[in-house]
Amino acid sequence: MTHILIVEARFYADLADELATGAMAHLDAAGASHERIAVPGAFEIPGAIAMAADSGRYDGFLALGCVIRGETSHYNHVCGESARGLMDLSITRRLAIGYGILTVENGDQAWARALVSEKNK
Repeated sequence: MTHILIVEARFYADLADELATGAMAHLDAAGASHERIAVPGAFEIPGAIAMAADSGRYDGFLALGCVIRGETSHYNHVCGESARGLMDLSITRRLAIGYGILTVENGDQAWARALVSEKNK
């Protein structure tokens, strides 16, 4: 059985829970087992996956989170560096990583994509 680690950024806990609900439903339907761990934000996801990969316990990983644009350039750094970190891991360490980090302008866009009853991204 395929075993997946879901690494979720909890900065927006309500959105993270909805994203995890949708993801777990798909994993269950595919017959995969899964575990969840939490990190503070999207920036920390690549490091958590790198450490978990060293355990050899997982067949793949799923990165979940949400970054909402604010008034500063912080959004650009978090989005870019988390995506780059995950891509680097997938290429250099040959890890299977699903990318489920929403990068949106506002909360309405986030919820439109996160809700299981809507887009279920």
